[in-house]
Formats: sequence, structure tokens, C-alpha cells
Amino acid sequence: MSRIADPRITLLLRARRVLGAVGSVLAGVAVALAAYAAHGVDGQAQARLAQAAAFAFAHGLALAALAPLVQRRVGLVALLAMLSGVLLFSGSLVGAAAWSLPTTLAPFGGMLMIVGWLLHGADRLRG
Repeated sequence: MSRIADPRITLLLRARRVLGAVGSVLAGVAVALAAYAAHGVDGQAQARLAQAAAFAFAHGLALAALAPLVQRRVGLVALLAMLSGVLLFSGSLVGAAAWSLPTTLAPFGGMLMIVGWLLHGADRLRG
């Protein structure tokens, strides 16, 4: 007897694996970024890179830990918001430190991280 997998469940399982892996990579890159901030730059660049690394590490760890637990679409959206937010926030700080780019995307990234955490909390209340 052949079984046809529900495409929604297949997508959710794939997304969980990918988000968990991306979270692990993000945490690893954050460690390297923190090392560079501590030893390769100083002043405002050091502060920006250290803050970018801290947020990237925390959210990478959260993604790696929470992604396997996602059961519903809202939980997936929450983690995608966190990922998008940390990429915009930390990326904006890295761009400012490395290439003197403006940090105009950082507040939007911060807002996405907040929304992601709030959505995650609401999803966890659902069970």
C-alpha cells in the first residue's frame, strides 16, 4: 500500500531541518564575528560587531533549539521572523562597522525579532 505524504507536513519537516541548520551556522558565524570584534578592530566598530555577534549567537542558538519543535505554521512564521530580523539587525551593524554603511535596517530587524518572539510565545500557548 503506497502512502502519499501531505505536502504541508513535508514542507514543515523540511523547514524545521533547514531552520535548525541555519541557526547552527548562524551561531558559528557569530562566534567568529565575536573573535574578530575582540581582536581585529577597536572603538565603535568593535562595539557594533560585538553587539551583532551577541544577537546573532542568541538567535542562532534559539533557531537551532526551537526549529525541531515547530508544529504549526504560526511557529514557522515566528522563527522566520526571528531569522529575518537578526539578519537585518546584525547585518546592518556589520555593514556599518566594515563599510561605514548606515544602520537604517537595524530598527526594522529589531522589530522583526520582537514580533518573532511574540508570535513564538503565542504559538507555545496554543500547545
